[in-house]
Amino acid sequence: MRAVDLIAKKRDGGTFTSTEISWLITGYAAGDIPDYQMSAWAMAVVLRGMDDRETADLTLAMAHSGAMLDLHDLVPLTVDKHSTGGIGDKTTLLLAPMVASVGLPVAKMSGRGLGFSGGTVDKLESIPGLRTNLSAEEFRRCVCEVGLVIAAQSGDLAPADKKLYALRDVTATVESIPLIAASIMSKKLAAGADCIVLDVKYGSGAFMHTIDDARTLARAMVAIGRHAGRQVSAVLSSMQQPLGFAIGNALEVREAIGALRGGGPADLVELCMTLGAQLVHLAKLRPSDESARALLREALDSGAAWAKFTRMIASQGGDLAFVENPSLLPVAPAHIDLPAPCSGYVATINGQTLGTVCNTLGGGRARKEDSIDPRMGLVLVAKVGDWVAEGSPLMSIHAASPEDAHRVAPQLLSAYTIAPTQVIAPALIEEIVSA
Repeated sequence: MRAVDLIAKKRDGGTFTSTEISWLITGYAAGDIPDYQMSAWAMAVVLRGMDDRETADLTLAMAHSGAMLDLHDLVPLTVDKHSTGGIGDKTTLLLAPMVASVGLPVAKMSGRGLGFSGGTVDKLESIPGLRTNLSAEEFRRCVCEVGLVIAAQSGDLAPADKKLYALRDVTATVESIPLIAASIMSKKLAAGADCIVLDVKYGSGAFMHTIDDARTLARAMVAIGRHAGRQVSAVLSSMQQPLGFAIGNALEVREAIGALRGGGPADLVELCMTLGAQLVHLAKLRPSDESARALLREALDSGAAWAKFTRMIASQGGDLAFVENPSLLPVAPAHIDLPAPCSGYVATINGQTLGTVCNTLGGGRARKEDSIDPRMGLVLVAKVGDWVAEGSPLMSIHAASPEDAHRVAPQLLSAYTIAPTQVIAPALIEEIVSA
């Protein structure tokens, strides 16, 4: 078997066998197939596509290129959630303790922010002392003792995907649904979860801008889960405006804590209820959406989810004083309001622009090696459909100095459209894709 023959086969519209895909990924991970041939192969896939079986085979081959986590000696099953990323998406901080508190162990490996979208690991590390770089023994102990752990992605999981993604990033081969789906799901399968819910976001504040692209990606990932023998469903959720009100690491932790303690934005809570109900269904814990939601609502209202969250923070070394009193979390030196330029109804908010500005303020990364300042970010006052008077605040800018805040104000204003007539806010949940 030769790599050049497989490149030509896909170039000409052919379909790979399982053996061919396994050979290719094994050879690439071992360094036997050079980057120039793998980039040509990836471009052929971008141009010709892959069917569901090919995509599943690619996913499994990348998953098996490294360690495959198995926690069944500790718990009967584990559940996981993956978001394709969006502005203000602090869902994991609320969802994970909710489902863990109803008896579904969550063993989650999360990523850091890159580009305009933030990362769960960065948000958690706003809490002083909290560690996300855990050894395998620490990870297993948290699963066993707490039933909930959120750690940084292990380098041992799906190394072929890590290598291929870095190559795709510099060869204009990122935007292929089969390659995106295989990249996401290879890490989820390697992490060992039995039940996985996917939050596939679309809109200006997401990487998938259209509902059609989000639906195609969701269907591809659910099909992979089916082929791999896992229980998987996907929720298509709107990122046509930010989720909740807070954007930025410490700000989002505060907002998630508020939701766990009985408050929090309605859209954040509703999305977590929808995602959580899917996990309860997949794990066969409750027979209906209504009964699943009732179970999760009780976990919130009773304080069980909050108790699970605090146990997780303590088990990973976090200082509980900053969780019990979130006003102690890092605070930016300057808080400057952004005034509305005219009166009217907020018609649109470009989330990508807001995420980019948050990074500019120091709240995110342009490169993986960049450091971040957890204090920086934005807190919205007005969202789509809200009436604003001229001069009233659209948001509060949390910056290192007033000068920094005023410098980004024009860019933030460009993210808003204000209309003279009433505007209906976009629906939060578009549809659910299941096997």
